[in-house]
Amino acid sequence: MQYDVIMVRYGELTLKGKNKRSFIDTLANNIYLSFADMKELSFEKQYDRFYIKLQTSSDIDEIVKRLSKIPGIHNFSLVKKVDKDINKIADVALEIVQSIDNSSYSLFKVRASRTDKNFPLISDEINREVATKILKNTNYRVDVHNPDFVIKVEIRLDAAYLTIITYDGLGGLPLGSSGKGLLMISGGIDSPVAGYLMLKRGVKIKAIHFSSPPYTSDMAVFKVKELLKKLAKIQGQARFINIPFTKLQLAIYDVCGDKYAITVMRRMMYRIASIVADNEKCNCIITGESIGQVASQTLDSLKVINEVTNKVIIRPLATYDKLDIIKISKEIETYETSIMPYEDCCTIFDPKAPATKPKHDECLRFESKFEYEALIKEAIENASIEIINLD
Repeated sequence: MQYDVIMVRYGELTLKGKNKRSFIDTLANNIYLSFADMKELSFEKQYDRFYIKLQTSSDIDEIVKRLSKIPGIHNFSLVKKVDKDINKIADVALEIVQSIDNSSYSLFKVRASRTDKNFPLISDEINREVATKILKNTNYRVDVHNPDFVIKVEIRLDAAYLTIITYDGLGGLPLGSSGKGLLMISGGIDSPVAGYLMLKRGVKIKAIHFSSPPYTSDMAVFKVKELLKKLAKIQGQARFINIPFTKLQLAIYDVCGDKYAITVMRRMMYRIASIVADNEKCNCIITGESIGQVASQTLDSLKVINEVTNKVIIRPLATYDKLDIIKISKEIETYETSIMPYEDCCTIFDPKAPATKPKHDECLRFESKFEYEALIKEAIENASIEIINLD
């Protein structure tokens, strides 16, 4: 079956008010950019649908792959465009059904809808006409409750659109419609998932990583870059800021001991991330923290850690349990990379009894024992910056 069009549905964007046009324009521009190399394609943007017009030479598999990675798309369908004549509609529906290559299918359903209310038949009448044509010319039977496949017929102002193949999109909001965020990425399972969830909400991400050579290896940084390449499937590329954290981390452990080292370390990371976020014009800082997962992620710890910044901190995984996070990481293909055995600076020094209810005054007391402002300045000045592209 040669399909004429891919019909893209906006989903959540249709609920927007006066800003709806802006969201749709952003999504349309993202689609144009994604297919800039496919010169044979043409596009049509409407207020409730977006159409990609196909040619016989179009690579459908590649188009489907790319569309499935674009935030803001609810779903999309391979479609045959037909004149608004019920006989032609029924004929094309039969043609589509006969092209199905699956002998295990036996039950079908027709689901019609009308944007054009002047079309002479109501939806139920369209359903019956199309179903009758298929019943008379095939061995398929109707089952409106548990069909093997559904033939969708949309009667729109310009034409009728028929499909039986619909793919899920990422949903969410168009990339860039919600500003930019700085992702604190460690190389573990959680932070790439947090980045992915923010991409789905329309936030473009830049990434900051803290490395502590020689205690952390070059492979730990390599792992983070590989994770960012996975996210680049959605965003296209990501700016990667690698902060040398060794001197600051050693100073922290020298004065804080086991109990407060993690808390003070996280406070230093937040201070650095806040400065970098301002430099990079990011609206927020994104972390992979989940409430109660480790000592530094109790509510008491998060409160004390948050005190050092006035930036918006977004924790997409705050209410997720670990199994939920792992499930998403496997879906977005970051899990196998995340579990590579290269430790980051948060895990190389593993305190035996970290504070789960740290106190503000105690943090200030420890921080007064060393010149952390100079170490922070030095770490930022010596940061390496790289653009990570999709391979």
